[in-house]
Amino acid sequence: METTDWLVTELLDLASSSRDYKQKALFFSVVELVKEQAHRQEQLAGELDGSLWSPNKW
Repeated sequence: METTDWLVTELLDLASSSRDYKQKALFFSVVELVKEQAHRQEQLAGELDGSLWSPNKW
């Protein structure tokens, strides 16, 4: 999670310092992508934990 937070912070800093609309749009899109990927990774980790502890999956 540390890496995700760092990356989001850096991208938002780049977006705030950019004067080009296309660059700002790209930075904000990448922020959304990074957040979505982190969310999916968390969900998959939870699914794996649930599968490992479920007697039905043994």
